Amino acid sequence: MSDLNNVIEHLKKLSNGEVINVALPDDNLLDNYEKEINFCFPEDYRKLLKEADNIFYGTIELLLVTKEKKYPSELSIVLNEARELGLPEDWLPICEDNGSYYCLLPNGKVHYWTPDGYSNDSWEDLADWIEQVWINGD
Repeated sequence: MSDLNNVIEHLKKLSNGEVINVALPDDNLLDNYEKEINFCFPEDYRKLLKEADNIFYGTIELLLVTKEKKYPSELSIVLNEARELGLPEDWLPICEDNGSYYCLLPNGKVHYWTPDGYSNDSWEDLADWIEQVWINGD
């Protein structure tokens, strides 16, 4: 199992300062966002959003949490789209992948969800997912 702080720092180094032009969310924005989408973010996910939500590296891009909510990869927009496709109510998409989603589950695991339901890919936690999928591209 990986340490979240270490994998975030590793990701920052690998990205070489490449970021998308979006401000990182702060606690106030995250608190308001949680109320809006009726979902409580786990502490690890809050940390990841506050430190790496705008990192551009490889083919992975986290769903954005912004005040403006004007981006196609905005968490609230994608969450609604995924739920319309049948995503379980207590699963939180963190990254969209060609119509499928990497989702954070209530138990802290990350699971790859497809609308056709044919995936059993999962990772122990966010740090494990970041290392294996985002950094190593597995």
